[in-house]
Amino acid sequence: MSTIKEQKQLPSVNRQFWSYVLPTVGAMLVSGLYQVIDGIFIGRYIGAEGLAGINLAWPIIGTLYGLGMMLGVGSGAISSMARGEKKLHRARRALGNGLTLLLLFGLLGSFLLFLSGQWLLTLQDASGAAFEHASNYLWVVVFGSPFAMGSLALPFMVRNDDAPTVATWLIVVGAVANVILNAVFIVYLQLGLAGAALGTTISQLLVVILGLMYFFSARANTRLSLKDLTPEFKLSLHTCNIGLSSLLMYSYFSFITAVHNYLFMKYSDAVNVGAFAVVGYIATLYYMFAEGVAAGTQPLISYNYGAERYARMKQFVNRMLLVAVGSGVLTVIVVNLFADPIILMFNSDDPVFFNATKLGLRLHLAAVFLDGLIFSAGVFFQSLGLGRKATVVTMANMLIQLPFLLVLPMYLDVKGIWLAVPLSNIALSLVVLLMMGAEWKKLGLSKTGKTINLSSRKQQHHTA
Repeated sequence: MSTIKEQKQLPSVNRQFWSYVLPTVGAMLVSGLYQVIDGIFIGRYIGAEGLAGINLAWPIIGTLYGLGMMLGVGSGAISSMARGEKKLHRARRALGNGLTLLLLFGLLGSFLLFLSGQWLLTLQDASGAAFEHASNYLWVVVFGSPFAMGSLALPFMVRNDDAPTVATWLIVVGAVANVILNAVFIVYLQLGLAGAALGTTISQLLVVILGLMYFFSARANTRLSLKDLTPEFKLSLHTCNIGLSSLLMYSYFSFITAVHNYLFMKYSDAVNVGAFAVVGYIATLYYMFAEGVAAGTQPLISYNYGAERYARMKQFVNRMLLVAVGSGVLTVIVVNLFADPIILMFNSDDPVFFNATKLGLRLHLAAVFLDGLIFSAGVFFQSLGLGRKATVVTMANMLIQLPFLLVLPMYLDVKGIWLAVPLSNIALSLVVLLMMGAEWKKLGLSKTGKTINLSSRKQQHHTA
């Protein structure tokens, strides 16, 4: 436990919180913004069928991103806790092992995507032009799976190396490159969704190269060497266990998106799938903001937990929740006030598409702020090495939504599809609050900041 003298030497909680969160949020928003810009290019130059195609491909690609997040968050959290405990050798092992896992999982992802990509599209009832667009996109991603995973993982690993600004620049450089390349491939070369995929893959490769250069340079706080890349089985399991909820979160989004795609194709047509893509782009901006707040706070929670500064850790958690949820409430207000201009950015020629998207924005995003609570809860558990509880939150998210998705459309048709997520978010949030409250008591954190002895419990989390 830190002494009074050590606490006086620490930077203020607000200053340290914002110094980590602002660069992370900025980077995540840039990442989300370039996805929105991609959507604008696709909507304006390819049309509603192109938007439907990218939405049909997303459930497959999202799983690859989830694997990258699992390895980045898992290895980053272990490294950050080890640095807090002054175990630098363990920090290097965690990061090096994470990089090796990225390569192995990336190659496996390419192989599986090659075998099953087309089949996964047919499961969503994809057909016609939308199917062709999605298929063209996936063929490019087959060769870029390792870069897709690495571009998600490396910024998290760099951020946990106490370098949030470097992590931000990694994402910004990749995002700017992606927008420029997609403009060239989609607008000037007219390569359709294959061009969008090619631009994204090249920009992801750039992020991976720059991230690796950082860790093998003198600038890194945890500088790596080739011997640190030796895989370790127990450490790999611990990494995957801590980061599993991130994989499941992306898998959840992928699965739920696929179910939405299937239901929209069943109850309507590809126009509503395209509308769902636009709603997804707008939701992604908030998700990126909320994830940025949570991801930026995660190293602070993990480090202070490892250093046994529990009262300080409590302050970071409170700020994470306030900013993540509060920004979601603001998002709901903005979406309802400016729905028309938001939709017209993507397509101004199709009134059927416009009406479908407007309905989706107002219904589907009605309770989006609760996703901020769910993201924060997952990061809270991950930061303390409680991978299983973080996983439970994500699995519950998926399981609670399914009944709403399967039942509501039977009575409300397309409106039932749009309403399934906000209603299930309300139900899940009640469960999440109970879980966090129970864990808070176990941590021994009271309003006065007093603590209980957690040595035996921490030992369980850090043995790998």
